[in-house]
Amino acid sequence: MARAFTPSAPPASGENAVDGEPDDDGDDLLTVRAAEGDEDAFALLVQRHAPAMTRLATTLLGTSSEAEDAVQEAFISAWRRLPEFQRRASFGSWMYRIVTNRCLNVLRARRPAAPLEEAGHIAAAEHSTSPSRITEARDAVRELRQALDLLSPEQRACWVLRELDGRSYEFVADAVGISQEAVRARVFRARRCLTQALGAWR
Repeated sequence: MARAFTPSAPPASGENAVDGEPDDDGDDLLTVRAAEGDEDAFALLVQRHAPAMTRLATTLLGTSSEAEDAVQEAFISAWRRLPEFQRRASFGSWMYRIVTNRCLNVLRARRPAAPLEEAGHIAAAEHSTSPSRITEARDAVRELRQALDLLSPEQRACWVLRELDGRSYEFVADAVGISQEAVRARVFRARRCLTQALGAWR
């Protein structure tokens, strides 16, 4: 039986120096070894990709507790499914798809207007240390979280992946499991809804 893979583990060496996310090119050998049952190789994959997956899940779900659970379950699912992973995409892209779908299931099971527990990773710049700026930043994040709760799970996932993560329409379509045209439509509706909602709170 596989060990408990903790998503909070620190990233290993070999991360991309620009955005802090791991270089997928270095995952190939680890993925092969993990698919053969090497738990140490898979633990390294978890270390490399858990930070990005946790940020994604926290943004989608809005709470760190749910995000950590979703990422933990996603990595357990990935471990079990590794033998069938054909490496048509990178391990990182594959994990994005698993985590996104896990989060979508959580969002769909929620009652409407779920309470917001915390702001997640979106925060004010480090130099904004005055009390007034901190308060303004917290208010802005809270308003964004409330506005995101107005979106459907699919709209929320598409908007987060496209607008916050900067992913291509092709990537988002693959992660969410819909066509690129459907992604564009959901992102457009999400932008319009968020603009209206945030404007109403100003």
